[in-house]
Amino acid sequence: MNDEEPEDDAPPERLPRDQRPSRSSKRRDALAVFDLAEALVAMTEAQLARVGLPDELAALVAESRRITQHIARKRQLQFLAKHLRRNEDVLPAIRAVLDHDRDEKRADAAKLHRVEHWRDRLIDGGDEALGELLAEHPGADRQHLRQLARNAKAERVANKPPASARELFRVVRALLAAEDGRRETEDAD
Repeated sequence: MNDEEPEDDAPPERLPRDQRPSRSSKRRDALAVFDLAEALVAMTEAQLARVGLPDELAALVAESRRITQHIARKRQLQFLAKHLRRNEDVLPAIRAVLDHDRDEKRADAAKLHRVEHWRDRLIDGGDEALGELLAEHPGADRQHLRQLARNAKAERVANKPPASARELFRVVRALLAAEDGRRETEDAD
């Protein structure tokens, strides 16, 4: 047999049979690139601008967006994926933009959950929860928050529309956003 060590940069055809990527592995890689092609087509223009696609790929993305028939669209996406596989240097940038957007969405969802949590605690927990919120955010208007929480609780008991709960949500969101903004400026300094 051949006792020479193959080069890491060698094309798969030159590697010994047991070191070549399997057919399943190649298929998984191709499907991952196809998923990236679908994500590219779904991106907004601003997101695409951040990726900085070559003109050829940008034209293919625009063409893929134009096609609406299911089978024709799938064929066009496969064609786009083929070109993406040929331009592998662009794939990390696309993945980075997608990861960044996904992380931003998660952070936004976490902020909304935090606001909802505080709103529900203020409504259900009364003055004790209000004291905890004011300990974290001393600049908040105690009287206004207490009134909104009491009104929201009364609306819930009376089965009325949650107007006060919505207003409490807005106030808490603004309070937490101001605190987050203050932390970001402190971190920047």
